[in-house]
Amino acid sequence: QSQVFDAGDYFGIMQVEEVDEEEDDDEEMEEQLKKKPNPGNEPCFKVIVTNENGLQASNPNSIFLIDHAWTYRVEHAHQQLLHVPGLLHRMANLMGIDFHGEIPDEGSIERVLQEMWKYNQTYQLSQGTAEEKVPVWYIMDEFGSRIQHSDQPSFATAPLFYMPQQIAYTVLWPLRDLETGDEVTRDYAYGEADRLIRKCVLLPWVPTEVLDVNCFTPEPSDEHYQAILAENKEKLPIAINPPVYDKDKVFKVFTDIQQVLNNLTHPRFVFTDNEAEADILYNFSHFKDYRKLSEERPGVMLNQFPCENLLTVKDCLASISRRAGGTDGPRWLPRTFNLQTELPQFISYFQQRDRRGEDNHWICKPWNLARSLDTHITNSLNNIIRHRESSPKVVCKYIDNPVLFHREDVGMVKFDIRYVVLLRSIKPLKLYIYDVFWLRFSNRAFSLDDLDDYEKHFTVMNYAPGVTLKQVHCDEFIPLFEKQYPEYPWTTVQANIFKAFAELFQVASAKPAPLGICDYPSSRAIYAIDLMLKWDTSRDGKRIMQPQILEVNFNPDCDRACKYHPTFFNDVFSALFLDETDSCHVTCIV
Repeated sequence: QSQVFDAGDYFGIMQVEEVDEEEDDDEEMEEQLKKKPNPGNEPCFKVIVTNENGLQASNPNSIFLIDHAWTYRVEHAHQQLLHVPGLLHRMANLMGIDFHGEIPDEGSIERVLQEMWKYNQTYQLSQGTAEEKVPVWYIMDEFGSRIQHSDQPSFATAPLFYMPQQIAYTVLWPLRDLETGDEVTRDYAYGEADRLIRKCVLLPWVPTEVLDVNCFTPEPSDEHYQAILAENKEKLPIAINPPVYDKDKVFKVFTDIQQVLNNLTHPRFVFTDNEAEADILYNFSHFKDYRKLSEERPGVMLNQFPCENLLTVKDCLASISRRAGGTDGPRWLPRTFNLQTELPQFISYFQQRDRRGEDNHWICKPWNLARSLDTHITNSLNNIIRHRESSPKVVCKYIDNPVLFHREDVGMVKFDIRYVVLLRSIKPLKLYIYDVFWLRFSNRAFSLDDLDDYEKHFTVMNYAPGVTLKQVHCDEFIPLFEKQYPEYPWTTVQANIFKAFAELFQVASAKPAPLGICDYPSSRAIYAIDLMLKWDTSRDGKRIMQPQILEVNFNPDCDRACKYHPTFFNDVFSALFLDETDSCHVTCIV
């Protein structure tokens, strides 16, 4: 409240220089220092207790505020270092990086962006829009940043957001009584008890190799899936007989999805505002209590399956896909690790690739945020390890050799493809694909640099303000694609894509719920699958375009579908709820 920054009365920052006993000659020492690989980092600092009375842990005044020197979101860091006056200078000084120029240069900025993962901490706001909940990173001031690590720390720290001033501080308090001269330390791996995980989490400060860890990631245990079910608060249905309806029945649809209300015009469906009398529940949000529905109204159909999060949440998608075999998982999914549960395996895999000189670009994604929010591309191991602290993430091998598309105005750009799939039933497995697919393109020519350049590396443009969205209809795209890649007819490429989809849904339904999607006869669903193509080599040595499934989306935004194909929802409802597919634009793939 009174903003008392009295740490200076109790603590001092001490510079520690390691001097060999016999070396008297300062100049010789200077030369030695200059030869070291990273001279900037040589001065090592310690924070010590200087108050002559020491510090008592029980004293209510033994609590201190640390200011934050820089608070930022990762995607803005580069721009801020370039444009905010004095920021690069202060950060370079704080991190021990040589920077004497007046004007920020790319080399110095790059070094700060590399080194900052040893200094930054993170918090996120628990309310607000999806954008506002993206984790915030901050670097404590020179005093806070010089508090070193210890496995037996003398102090603890925690970020505190002080609402009246709308400012975050770090609170520092002693864990035991300290005397003059004692060092102030904190545990950089606070909360981690497991020895191997601690070693991995501390790797940015204590470099080590974990090559002895087997990087094979088996499918998680049954208990893992049980825990997910419990966490989702989903109640599984009881077994019911598949409902049978009259041939000409008109179904009452209850929905809160505007696109359905605006576009479903099929004569055998009417809307109702009364949920209790509906034959079909077509909800935007996730339905939870299947048990009650199956007991009381087994004939009511709905637009989702119990346990479908096994497809739509990124860490689950990776674990169920492992059923398709192969040590690295199926060829149609980028190699993926769950940073919460598979950190040692990931680091081992990263370090092995590093030794072999293979590409090590990775993309870090939150388990379940859409629209590329809080998603980062990097080849820095420290960066990935630290990202684990912000929110639950998976890390996927970044596609470093994507199939590109030539855009007249720009050059060779990345693109991704979205298919809408219709899941009619689990047992028997019945899967359709909507006959139109959608394309999204990057706005800048692709190359494996400028990893924070959104318009070069991402294709989701319709949510970024002021950014152009390039649209090409699939009917135009196919001839253009075949002209650019004459040896790869689209029918063959698409057949491989459908094969990947079929395999994905086969493994997703191969085990009973909650280990697989639940076989509930009244469930139906549509999902959007986003994928890219990458260059790969087939078993017989040919160069092939290998589909890479990126994510599966529940209740996708069908705005473009309805705009260009007004019968879209009529087709979807006919195929899913009437079993009439003849006049619909859908193809059965399983």
